[in-house]
Amino acid sequence: MRLLMLFILCGSAYAGPENWPSWRGVDNKGISTETGLPVEWSPEKNIAWKAELPGPAPSTPVVWGERIFLTSADKNDLVLMAFDTSGKALWDAKLGSGNKDIRQGESNKAASSPSTDGEHVWAFVASGALACFDMNGAEQWRIDVQKEYGQFKMYWGMATTPLLDGDRLYLALMHDNAQAVVALDKKTGKEIWKAKRDTDARSENLHSYASPVIYRYNGLEQLLTHGADYIVAHSLKDGSEIWRCGGLQKEQYNPYLRFVASPVTAPGMIIVPSAKNGPVLALKPEGAKGDITDKQSAYHWKRNSNTPDVPSPVISDGLVYLCRENGVLICLDAKTGKEYYMERTHSFRHRGSPLAADGKLYLMSEDGVVTVVKQGPEFKILATNDMGERCSASLAVSNKTLYMRTHKALYAIRNP
Repeated sequence: MRLLMLFILCGSAYAGPENWPSWRGVDNKGISTETGLPVEWSPEKNIAWKAELPGPAPSTPVVWGERIFLTSADKNDLVLMAFDTSGKALWDAKLGSGNKDIRQGESNKAASSPSTDGEHVWAFVASGALACFDMNGAEQWRIDVQKEYGQFKMYWGMATTPLLDGDRLYLALMHDNAQAVVALDKKTGKEIWKAKRDTDARSENLHSYASPVIYRYNGLEQLLTHGADYIVAHSLKDGSEIWRCGGLQKEQYNPYLRFVASPVTAPGMIIVPSAKNGPVLALKPEGAKGDITDKQSAYHWKRNSNTPDVPSPVISDGLVYLCRENGVLICLDAKTGKEYYMERTHSFRHRGSPLAADGKLYLMSEDGVVTVVKQGPEFKILATNDMGERCSASLAVSNKTLYMRTHKALYAIRNP
């Protein structure tokens, strides 16, 4: 009986390997509950396997069980690829063509990350193709988002990742030819609703590369879209606007303040980045209605500068982490905004969003260096790991393994 009780107690505490179903994991927060993750690695150390890729992309792999999915450029084509967790290539599917390098190869038309629910996988590319496949690569449906909702017209190419939530896919389409939010049936691709997203933004500010997220806590459910000078909360029922918040510009209007970093949520809080050393907002969503830009009661705090430009924030254990594009890491108290530190990590352009896992932060630099920092109010670098390959994607994690996607290969990194 004693052994049986021990088995029950241990079994109930162990949740098994964690899936990584979207570009920032479960609930798009950039947080993993996995433990035993590697701290140090190199091309010769702690690499479980390496799978060559046909081309680069800044999209992040997603993982479910023994399947890994990612989008990639393959010369002129845009493809969805499937691997198993031993690194074996299983299948690939062409999504579109007409690939184009963006910002000297920093990005391309395969910038959006796929999503999976363990039964199907969805992928979106900047040619306009949005498609659904089963886990074995059989196409279930496909639509042309440009044909349905307006030709993409933006400086750096469509890069938002559709949000998979329940039985729906949510798209935030913000560019010169569209300012819309769309909900689709994930099983069919059919439109459930479409909502106009009003804005008085102009010029490049109409272009948003951020991805939608959902705030869900204490019975409150709201879809958040970020771009065109505002963060806006929408009803999941019909897309109607519940509230919006501006204040993301400085005193003099900057017509080139496009948003790339996405908001992140925690119970009672939404952290809202902006761009180009602009402000960071910590908002209170409960009770928010209408335009809350000038309502002091709607804020936990506001930081007037030091926003991340591309990497999205992380909230973990009562702390907010902001990784700026230059490698400067800022740690703040989530409730008050008090700064604990502002320290430089690796001095190079950072494009991937931070991962919080196993008491550590993993920060991705575009030159292939991953800095591992101890979580907490005191700054401490635990390791600096150089893979020597260009990388614009974020890390994924599952089953004690980090998955790092460079421009050349997919790496599985784990302790022996």
